[in-house]
Amino acid sequence: MKKLLVITCFLLAGMGFANAQQTSPVWPGCEDADDVKKCFNQKLSKHVQQNYVYPKNEAGEYVRGKVTISFQIDENGKVVVNSVEGAKPKVNQAAKEMILKIPEMEPGTLNGEPDARNFTVPFNF
Repeated sequence: MKKLLVITCFLLAGMGFANAQQTSPVWPGCEDADDVKKCFNQKLSKHVQQNYVYPKNEAGEYVRGKVTISFQIDENGKVVVNSVEGAKPKVNQAAKEMILKIPEMEPGTLNGEPDARNFTVPFNF
């Protein structure tokens, strides 16, 4: 009987999560987009092209590298960088600065309440 009760509780909890209404953060300019996620990705790509500044080494040569950035759009629509992983510190710092320039946006929601959303994105600079 206890096993049946535990299984029922898990099923009901799972159904509750399945019925949760969840929305993505809305990048400025994507408010009327048919596909907000697609618009977000397009705006992020454009943001990277316009805001990433290639660092230079001591010889004045551009430093290139691969970096993975984990960031969050918090409950207030602001960007918080969680981590930056890559082999080249100058590239990591430039990538972090670029992500922090993402504009404030309408946060994602969960059941109508503002909710933080996490993103992890690899970049090759």
